[in-house]
Amino acid sequence: MFRIDPSSDEPLFEQLVAQVRVGVAKGHLAHGERLPAARELAEALDVNVHTVLKAYQVLRDEGLVDLRRGRGTVVTGRTEQDLSAVERAMAELIRAARAAHLSPDATATLVKEAMR
Repeated sequence: MFRIDPSSDEPLFEQLVAQVRVGVAKGHLAHGERLPAARELAEALDVNVHTVLKAYQVLRDEGLVDLRRGRGTVVTGRTEQDLSAVERAMAELIRAARAAHLSPDATATLVKEAMR
């Protein structure tokens, strides 16, 4: 379900947070759905359990998940959103970035900077 890139400049916990955000926004993670236990996910991704816990805490602070002892981590955030306009804009951005011979990392950096 989740993948991380250890060679990326983006911290591992932020990669996990981003994947959950997208999963919720696209409706792949539904309200009430339980996420894997932190220890289980850390083992599956071969990362420290504190990395997963930090991601889960960020998501909790954003209101996307609820952390309950004994219940685990449950999606509580927004339901599926229409991302078609964003997906069209991204397709155009990708075409332009490729035409300019920008790497995916350089393109991502430009997007992150523009969103600050």
